[in-house]
Amino acid sequence: MDFDLTAGGFCGVVLAGGTAARMDGVDKAGVELAGRTFLAYAVDAFLDADEVVVVGPAGVRTERPVTFVCEDPPRGGPVAGLLTGVDALLRAPRLVGVLAVDMPRVTAGTMRRLRDAAVGHDGAFLVDGDGRRQLAGVLDAARLAAVRPDLEGQHGMALHRLLEPLDLAGVAAAGEEAVDVDSWADLRDLGR
Repeated sequence: MDFDLTAGGFCGVVLAGGTAARMDGVDKAGVELAGRTFLAYAVDAFLDADEVVVVGPAGVRTERPVTFVCEDPPRGGPVAGLLTGVDALLRAPRLVGVLAVDMPRVTAGTMRRLRDAAVGHDGAFLVDGDGRRQLAGVLDAARLAAVRPDLEGQHGMALHRLLEPLDLAGVAAAGEEAVDVDSWADLRDLGR
């Protein structure tokens, strides 16, 4: 897949600092599917991004340069992770992409569809077959800054609460895009 040269001002945040409780606490970024790590898939999804920040431990190597950061205190949830990632960006993005590391079927094409759907909105998120928003989306950076809670309010905050005041488009997942791997059984099923 070629670079999208019209994507200037797009940066990505990969959320890779979860507890993976149903996977014995493994670092999901290093879990492999078809010989590639989940982190490699996530970074590939941000092919068009000017910059990528990974929020989580820096234990897994990437082919593309990324910045690793951890929220303080660690394991503060997706809102704390997203906002920590945005704070670590060296560039001032127009659009911020966010992706959970355990969604290896999200691709650069998915992110392009999300960016296209976000036009005229505050952002766009992937939705599964049941209409549930998944942790794969793009947000207008200025609108995200406008709804940002204070530092204490970020930790443990549900993502839907942060996003509630925003006008977000939903993008129907194609194929297995909405699959997130929360257990070893999920990984086994995805690998079939």
